[in-house]
Amino acid sequence: MLNKEQIKKIIPQREPFLMIDEVETYTPGEGAIAYKYVNKEEWYFQGHFPGNPIMPGVLITESLAQTGAIAILSKEENQGKNALFGGIDKMKFKKMVLPGDTLKLEVKIIKQKGPIGVGEAIATVDGKIAAKGELTFAVV
Repeated sequence: MLNKEQIKKIIPQREPFLMIDEVETYTPGEGAIAYKYVNKEEWYFQGHFPGNPIMPGVLITESLAQTGAIAILSKEENQGKNALFGGIDKMKFKKMVLPGDTLKLEVKIIKQKGPIGVGEAIATVDGKIAAKGELTFAVV
């Protein structure tokens, strides 16, 4: 397991935009499994939505992207670099993510040619799919 301080040694995101809390496992260049513990005090719940807090889909997607970045930026040749979005394809949101949920984030790198690649991304809560799709990235 990697904690937040260890995660920060691999990816450049910082609070309040560090969207993963723990990494269960990762294989450089191949994939990663991480977790986001959705807390009712998250900054985005103040406005999304008052009295009915729901984690925004774009932030679920960002959590998945940061999980994929663990796999990509942990490769020796990518250390100190950044992974940027190149595209989001086939992303579907199937379940609301609420305060108190544990969001399991799984990204498998399915293609890579040079600095460009694609990750298959799935976010689940209690074994049920919350979101899934493909994320294209560019290492810069």
